[in-house]
Amino acid sequence: MKTFLKILLTALAVIILATVLPGVSVSGSLSAIIVAVVIALLNMFVKPLLIFFTLPATIVTFGLFLFVINAIIILLADKLVDGFAVSGFFAALLFSILLSIFRSVLFSLLKEKK
Repeated sequence: MKTFLKILLTALAVIILATVLPGVSVSGSLSAIIVAVVIALLNMFVKPLLIFFTLPATIVTFGLFLFVINAIIILLADKLVDGFAVSGFFAALLFSILLSIFRSVLFSLLKEKK
């Protein structure tokens, strides 16, 4: 149940960011849900491989290269989902940074109080 809520919250963040950022567009709420699922799958399967193969660059840049990897994940989601478009690398970079911030704020609402 929590995974489904996280997907819906990510889709909400995608819709909000697509309306705010000029280089990002999403055609509808169904496309936003598909984008959220594709980003989750890419983060699960592709991102660890990218981190492994670019580990020297990540170490040299003190982890800042992870922002580039996140932008690559967003560009891959752009290629895989028809109703989602990102105009370029810097739009994907800004989108990935803001999406990470939105997701961390929204996911903190799901945490249970102890």
